[in-house]
Amino acid sequence: MLEIKVPTVGESISEVTIARWNKKTGDYVEMDELLCELESDKATFELNAEQAGILTTKGNEGDTIKVGDVICLIDESAPKAEVQTPKTETKPEANSQQPVVTDKPFPSPAAAKILAEKGIDVKDVKGTGKDGRITKGDALTAELKTTTNEAKTRNERTEKMTSLRKTVSKRLVAVKNETAMLTTFNEVDMKPIMDLRNQFKTQFKEKHGVNLGFMSFFTKAVTVALKQYPAVNAYINGEEIIYHDFCDVSIAVSAPKGLVVPVIRNAESMSLAEIEAEVLRLAGKARENKLSLDEMTGGTFTITNGGVFGSMMSTPIINAPQSAILGMHNIIERPVVKDGQIVARPMMYLALSYDHRIIDGRESVGFLVKVKQCLENPVMLLTEGNDPNKMILGL
Repeated sequence: MLEIKVPTVGESISEVTIARWNKKTGDYVEMDELLCELESDKATFELNAEQAGILTTKGNEGDTIKVGDVICLIDESAPKAEVQTPKTETKPEANSQQPVVTDKPFPSPAAAKILAEKGIDVKDVKGTGKDGRITKGDALTAELKTTTNEAKTRNERTEKMTSLRKTVSKRLVAVKNETAMLTTFNEVDMKPIMDLRNQFKTQFKEKHGVNLGFMSFFTKAVTVALKQYPAVNAYINGEEIIYHDFCDVSIAVSAPKGLVVPVIRNAESMSLAEIEAEVLRLAGKARENKLSLDEMTGGTFTITNGGVFGSMMSTPIINAPQSAILGMHNIIERPVVKDGQIVARPMMYLALSYDHRIIDGRESVGFLVKVKQCLENPVMLLTEGNDPNKMILGL
């Protein structure tokens, strides 16, 4: 009997949750066939059969099992022919001359149609017709009763927290308790970026095969600002501050099992097209729960976009051990003053939450202003944040 144990899936992971069994006890499995999916606090993993044989499971879906524990057994000695197939019951045929006696109510065709449409079991309906037949009136009464009961429902349900949700909860509380977190706000006029996208989106898609979205502009703007304010790209480790000369930007993505933050490595050296392609790749893997641990660890700064859900303003929580996170929000046309005139412009609020232990107010505000400047003047993204006029004049 071969014991299948929960494998080591990461240095910091000590337990996993059985997300789904693809096979059940008594099934014959082939070698390398998928047995189940395991969920850690960071990702989902697949467990395959190491040998062929008959399976015996040792846990149910939703159970938490420690790394190294036995999760199932495979009987290698059992031939495939020994797998038991469920027996099907055969009902004796009734003599055509003998009446079939049944207690099941018999609805009229009109009543049967109403009950089927509303998903009402005929056994729950009392017939008032001849010999207990369910009439159309009986079906309509049952429909009304069901609708009334549904309107008054006060049901509750209990679900066990997933490993991912438990870990996220602990980390969020820890960040609030262990950092001096503050949030500063600004707003950005998105018209220059939107005009630029409209001008080049067709050519961009034809050349690079990806859409020109807002995320690439924000990522580039962030990398420019991080170079100017390196403390925003650093984090505290004990009594030391660790600075980075690279920008590994984490992108918050909503996945089926919760929020994940895959990382764009060396974003400072990537083009807009390369960033868009990487965002598309990571978001796709996140939706399929296929992100690896390496793809979700090691970021130096995080961007989160609550605007896709309609958020107007929020105070995002720092993604530890990082020291800052930028929150994007929805774009709303608002009246603003431009050159002494009130005009309607597509405006977005920006929020920077930061750890005040390492980042001062001057740095946090300066960082956000630099991001704003880059977005409202996209040419700055092409000149690494420098004043293009000074570059042209050689100053």
